[in-house]
Amino acid sequence: MSDLFQKEVPLYYILRVFDIMRSAYWHQFQILSKRSDNLRELDHLIDWPANVWMGVSVENKDYTWRIDDLRHTRARTKFLSIEPLLGPIDDLDLGGIDWVIVGGESGPKARPIQRNWVVDIHRQCRQAGVAFFFKQWGGVNKKQSGRELDGRTYDEMPKKVNDEVVQQSLSLLSGV
Repeated sequence: MSDLFQKEVPLYYILRVFDIMRSAYWHQFQILSKRSDNLRELDHLIDWPANVWMGVSVENKDYTWRIDDLRHTRARTKFLSIEPLLGPIDDLDLGGIDWVIVGGESGPKARPIQRNWVVDIHRQCRQAGVAFFFKQWGGVNKKQSGRELDGRTYDEMPKKVNDEVVQQSLSLLSGV
């Protein structure tokens, strides 16, 4: 596990990874990066297949600028990984975003997540029509904390992506 868009990764390697993902069209790949500036810079060189989802990490309001970098790419499916959620994020601009994953930090030194932060992001997703996935409350014992929000589990996935991948797969199978 690494960040494909860190400066040390050469362009030829990034493009080769995309070639392999494109050839394995029956799989969906999720790439997550904190180096959204590099992603945006290299975007014009990447041939984005439908089965590759691109996301950026946004831990709190200080990193919402990464969303703009992601939004300016030609990735067909764009998502935010808001985990660990370390503070409130008001007024998210979810235009052009297909999916939001939210979760608390886990492990021995986990910083606490606040319920109202999660509820607010969920509300913003609802208003924008963006799929919402709640991964976990986190904490020292994440299994005990669970992943229910207001009595239910949120496992939403972006619908448009599923349809596009199915169409691409059918086209490739039929030789069109």
